[in-house]
Amino acid sequence: MVVYVLLFNARTENEGIHSLKVEDRDVVLMFENEDDATRFALMLEAQDFPEATVEAIEQDEIEDFCQSAGYECKFVPEGALAIPPENRVDSLDWDPDAPATDQPQPKFSAPNTADTLSQSELDRLRQQFEKLL
Repeated sequence: MVVYVLLFNARTENEGIHSLKVEDRDVVLMFENEDDATRFALMLEAQDFPEATVEAIEQDEIEDFCQSAGYECKFVPEGALAIPPENRVDSLDWDPDAPATDQPQPKFSAPNTADTLSQSELDRLRQQFEKLL
């Protein structure tokens, strides 16, 4: 199944993927619908993020990437309006202006899945998504 993710500097050596910081974990959003992903990208730009490109990628490929990089992934079903959190991390793991060789390498760790989110984290995410409606 094809999902849509947000990439910065897409198709360059300095490509980065958008993720949300949930407590101590990085979560990559996989949108079922391209329009929903585009809407989320525009909201990021309104918060002074660099321009994000919506890319169609196989869901298995993103899940494998997240597992190998120590990230989690979250499927956003069509029509579930996601909005970026108002707070931002103080520093990025990715520098949009740095040469590709200066970028941090993925962290390798035990596989993480959305099944490992605590009930309070799931409730918080659910509330965020409900606010979008």
